[in-house]
Amino acid sequence: QVQLVESGGGLVQAGGSLRLSCAASGMPFSSYNMGWFRQGPGKEREFVAHIRWRGGITYYADSVKGRFTISRDNAKNTVYLQMNSLKPEDTAVYYCAADRGFGVFSTAGEYDYWGQGTQVTVSS
Repeated sequence: QVQLVESGGGLVQAGGSLRLSCAASGMPFSSYNMGWFRQGPGKEREFVAHIRWRGGITYYADSVKGRFTISRDNAKNTVYLQMNSLKPEDTAVYYCAADRGFGVFSTAGEYDYWGQGTQVTVSS
């Protein structure tokens, strides 16, 4: 049974930092591309970042480029999202997801497995 468990969310002031973690189990983690998405209040789920299974190639949404960094530790079956210079508009539930295909990484429907999400709230 595949499980993705996010952690590290919380309340932070604007300009602050948080690091999210997503621990995977029940799957060959090193063979999966991993992504982070978020869903703010009253908004649709949106792509945040993606890291390929091979080579660690990364992609980011324009809204977070230069502030967020996605990384992975295959030995720990964990993917991370380091979030710096946080803004109130970054407030959302953040989800990690796993994808074994080669589709459009920014599309939620391409992903095979999802975590339950972790809340990030940025106060102004």
